[in-house]
Amino acid sequence: MIVRAALTGLRQIFSKDFRSLMWRCLGLTIVLLVIAKLGLTFLIDWWIQQLSLANEHSWLASALSITASLGLLFFSFYLLPSISMLVSSFFVDEVAEKIERLNYADEPVGVPMTVGRSLKEGLRFGLLALGVNLVALMLLLLPGINILVFFFANALLLGREYFALAAGRFKDSGATQTMRRDHSMTVNLCGLVLAGFVMVPLLNLFTPLFATAMMVHVHKALHHRDLRNNQA
Repeated sequence: MIVRAALTGLRQIFSKDFRSLMWRCLGLTIVLLVIAKLGLTFLIDWWIQQLSLANEHSWLASALSITASLGLLFFSFYLLPSISMLVSSFFVDEVAEKIERLNYADEPVGVPMTVGRSLKEGLRFGLLALGVNLVALMLLLLPGINILVFFFANALLLGREYFALAAGRFKDSGATQTMRRDHSMTVNLCGLVLAGFVMVPLLNLFTPLFATAMMVHVHKALHHRDLRNNQA
């Protein structure tokens, strides 16, 4: 089920039906990454100026600026899950509804979140992901361990939150949490797939679309399984 949902979701996000969504999602992801990088660059340059390094030790200031620029490129890798969560808040309902109409035409379409709730959830997920990945970044001096922390922490986070986005179109928060708990193994395995996707350069820019599409299919599959079990 998980492999089928992942392959179906990956195929769909690059299909003609999703092309407009794909470019809009990719564009917003890149814009937010650029804004974050520019903001951090400004703060670092300000910090260097405050230390008066630019005038008294120009070579050290230049070295710090170059190091900071390289560090920001590396940091963007850790920042992507947070950006993914935020971008998803803008597109989750559009992606989910398109998949529901294309693949589950004989079933009711989910109820979209309000704009306020969508932004609130996106910011909450994004800040949570940022906190998790800052912890992984602080473990940078422990090679291997920081990557493991990054991978498994994001697997847990991405699986839980993207499942909640997909299920939340059909259930209230209490029912969504119950379903997620009942199928925790499946949700966590899906998270491993998403965390692996995040670690693939360039492809990871499509994380918001892929994660949403995959979890819509996973939620539907689990919902159908629950219905069959209840009827048995």
